[in-house]
Amino acid sequence: MAVEDTQPLISHLIELRKRLLNSIICVLAVFLALVYFANDIYHLVSAPLINQLPVGASMIATDVASPFFTPIKLTMMVSVFVSAPMILYQVWAFIAPALYKHERRLMMPLLVSSTLLFYLGMAFAYFIVFPLAFGFFAKTAPEGVLIATDINNYLDFVMALFMAFGISFEVPIAIVLLCWSGVTTPEDLKKKRPYVLVGAFVVGMLLTPPDVFSQTLLAIPMYLLFEVGVFFARFYVGKGRKRPAEEDEGEEEDHHPNTP
Repeated sequence: MAVEDTQPLISHLIELRKRLLNSIICVLAVFLALVYFANDIYHLVSAPLINQLPVGASMIATDVASPFFTPIKLTMMVSVFVSAPMILYQVWAFIAPALYKHERRLMMPLLVSSTLLFYLGMAFAYFIVFPLAFGFFAKTAPEGVLIATDINNYLDFVMALFMAFGISFEVPIAIVLLCWSGVTTPEDLKKKRPYVLVGAFVVGMLLTPPDVFSQTLLAIPMYLLFEVGVFFARFYVGKGRKRPAEEDEGEEEDHHPNTP
């Protein structure tokens, strides 16, 4: 391989390293700012369950180090979520030079909207799903059973739900990208509504704990977001990587000037 051929690859790797370092530094900075409040953050996240526990019940720690490491683990995850806008911006800055002008105009709104939708999914899980689900579980516990959830198991449970709802709320973005790239069209998606509805419940079954309650609370918003995505996708149908005519003409003039 010629030396000049390796230069673009090296420059891309250097740029990638720069973007990764910026993302890591951002996450660490947020973590250092939040770690002092680690116990408060855990209390905030565990509030939906604690508020539903019967009188005399509480959360427990079955491992000696759990009371220390579990809030720290949660704080690190929160730092990643809080840093999501910066991380997505670094992704954008890395891929932007490879995009056409009309693609850059599309990608930035998609990055912003995908971040907001992810946060909206987490908020939906925290304020709607958790109180309903934990209240249901607490009321259906057999008589004589004292609810005492381990703090580490609870963290794993809620983080799985946070991720499931955050990712599922990205459905409109996925649909817009599919129609934008020409893989499908809104008309085709409308014809597949029954399959999408069934698929939403299957995804809910796979991404949530094994109870019908959580699956339904995830599947219904996913289907509604599918309809939102289909509505907005009609404005982006088939645009894909096809270069606009004015950009093609500009390049042709640069490389093939008109001759008399």
